[in-house]
Amino acid sequence: MFTSKSPHFQAQRTPNVTDLSLPPEIGAIAPEASLYNDLRESERKLDWTMARKVLELQDTSTKILQRRKTLRVFVTHTAQNQPWQVTESGETPTVDFDSGRGIPSWELKIEGKLLEDDTSQPTHSPSSSLPAPPPRKFSSFIKGIIVDMDRDSRLYPEDVIVEWHKNPALPAENGFSIRRRGDVSLRVRILLHMDHAPSRFGVANPLGGILGIKQASQMEAITAMWSYIKQHGLQDKNDRRVVRADENLRTVFPSETILFQNVSELVERYLIPPEPVAIYHTIRVEPGEHQKTTAWDIQVDVDDTALKAKMSDVLTRLVPSTHSKVTALDEEISQHVQAIRNARLKQQFFSSFAKDPQQFIKTWMAFPVEGS
Repeated sequence: MFTSKSPHFQAQRTPNVTDLSLPPEIGAIAPEASLYNDLRESERKLDWTMARKVLELQDTSTKILQRRKTLRVFVTHTAQNQPWQVTESGETPTVDFDSGRGIPSWELKIEGKLLEDDTSQPTHSPSSSLPAPPPRKFSSFIKGIIVDMDRDSRLYPEDVIVEWHKNPALPAENGFSIRRRGDVSLRVRILLHMDHAPSRFGVANPLGGILGIKQASQMEAITAMWSYIKQHGLQDKNDRRVVRADENLRTVFPSETILFQNVSELVERYLIPPEPVAIYHTIRVEPGEHQKTTAWDIQVDVDDTALKAKMSDVLTRLVPSTHSKVTALDEEISQHVQAIRNARLKQQFFSSFAKDPQQFIKTWMAFPVEGS
């Protein structure tokens, strides 16, 4: 009878129920067991790779993911009540100074729209019923606007400089408009101070010329400096904490050497407010030119919500469902492995008994009964 007193059972009676490996001696009976062990090793490597990739996706999804898009700015001017317009209409000119009716004037509109490229994602995620967030409005991309009008303030007492500055408490707008009186064409300069996230700075010379960058974020400027130091082998060979100046950096470094930990502070000294985007536009009131639109393209970095949504969707579908399926398969494999272990114990029991029944019984009887 096969009982727990068997010496073979005593040696292997408490295997781990979650252990999916086959006993080594199985290979002598079934050479195919080596294929199973190879498969298990490949599975371990695959599990490690997948776990690492999932962690990388989770880490990346928490970072700022951006892509470069085009912000198209439209500048439009429209002239009203100009003398030639009144003549063409054939109406008797009437002027109301209180309402401004009949007084020659013009209107300048500054509007913007973020262009979508061919790689843009659909407005709905395939795995979610929630719509994509609405597109950002024009004013969300800028900190402020300054419009400088080139005209004689003695003839036109209205302000020749108009400023707008972002107020976080107010909702974003798609555009702005300026209305002024006048029957003479003029030139305007529009300065757009962009609202970058993360903040971007101008890199002042001589550092900007050395690194070959005019505008960058703080981290981009520091990274460019580190790359320059590494490419030119400027770290001291005996003390890696020390950076030695080459011919170019002597105009930047306060001394012949600087500690590596002070490089960031040095770079920050050369970061200045970025130059605004300047747009020049001529407001014309002549026939045929009194209503005209010009367009300007500005490259901006925006959050890549499509990529973030795709990564989140992959993590949502990958982690729970795959894990539950793998767990179920592992449990099934564990049951089969346990059955093989039990069959191997029986095979050892009967083989030992058939080989030398007398010695087997003596050895078997020498083991104490459990619980006695």
